[in-house]
Amino acid sequence: MAFDLESLTEATSGAIGSLVSTTVLYPLDTCKTKYQAEVRIHNHRKYRNISDVFWEAISNRQVLSLYQGLVTKNLQSFISQFIYFYGYSFFKKLYLKRSGSKSIGTKANLVLAAAAGACTVVVTQPLDTASSRMQTSEFGKSKGLWKTLSEGTWSEAFDGLGISLLLTTNPSIQYTVFDQLKQRLLKDQLSKKKGAESSLDSLSAFSAFMLGAVSKCIATCLTYPAIRCKVMIQAAELNEDGMKEARPKPRKTVSDAIHAIWKREGPYGFFKGLQAQILKTVLSSALLLMVKEKIMKTTSVIMLALRLFLTRTRLKSA
Repeated sequence: MAFDLESLTEATSGAIGSLVSTTVLYPLDTCKTKYQAEVRIHNHRKYRNISDVFWEAISNRQVLSLYQGLVTKNLQSFISQFIYFYGYSFFKKLYLKRSGSKSIGTKANLVLAAAAGACTVVVTQPLDTASSRMQTSEFGKSKGLWKTLSEGTWSEAFDGLGISLLLTTNPSIQYTVFDQLKQRLLKDQLSKKKGAESSLDSLSAFSAFMLGAVSKCIATCLTYPAIRCKVMIQAAELNEDGMKEARPKPRKTVSDAIHAIWKREGPYGFFKGLQAQILKTVLSSALLLMVKEKIMKTTSVIMLALRLFLTRTRLKSA
C-alpha cells in the first residue's frame, strides 16, 4: 500500500474546506477573539459587545487589520484539518478492519476523533498561539509569525496546550454527531429510492450545511468555558492605556484564567461571547463540511489520476 487513497482524499477535501471557511469568516473571528480576550477591570469594559470591536476598526481606519494573522491562521487551519481528517479516516478504516464490523458506534467514534484531534493539537499548537496573539494585538500593530513566536521562549509557543488537548472533545463531539446524522439521513434517502440505482455517499450542500451547523452548535455549548480560558491564556497583553504596542503575556495557567474570570466577571463570565462563538464556529464548520462534501468526488478523481500516473512512472523506470 503506497498510500491510503481514501484517507488522503478525505484529508485534502477537509483542508481545502477549512481554507475557504477560515478566509470568508476571518473578520468575524478577529472580532470574536478580541472580545473574548478582554476581562473587565474595575467594572470598566472596552467592548460591550462584539460589534464594538468592528466599529473600533472602522473608526481607526484599520479595516484591513481585521485580517491580521490571516496567513498564519490559514496555515494552521490547513495543516490541522489535513492531519485531523487524515488521522480520523485512517483510524476509522483501521478500526473497521481490526474489529471486522461494518459500522462504528458512537463511543468508538468519539475515541477515534479524540485521537486524531490530539495528534493535530500537538503539531499545530505554536501556530494556534501565534494566530491568537496576532488577532488580539492592537489594530495595525500585529507582527509577523516568526517575530510573534520569537518574542518568547519555545515552550511559550505551546501555551494552552493542555486546554487545547481538552478541547479535542469539541471536534470529537461535532464530527461524531455529524457522521451519525449523515448516516441516518443517507439511509432515509436510500430507502425512498429502493428501485433506483443510486450510490448515495455524499450529502447535498444544504443538508451538509444544516447538519454541520447543528453538530457544531452542540459541541460549542458544551466546551465554551474551556474555549474562553484558552483565548485568555494565549492572547497578547496590552498596556493600560490600550494604545501602546502589544506584547506577549506573562505565562498563565488554566487556573489563573479561571480565577481571573470568576473574580472579575462572575460565573456568567465563563460564557462571555458565547453567541459570537456559536455564530462563527457554526458558520465555519457548516461551510467547511459543505465545501468538503461537494469537492470530495473531484478530489477523489484527482487523487486516483495521480496514483495511476505514479504507478505508470514506476513501471516505466523499472
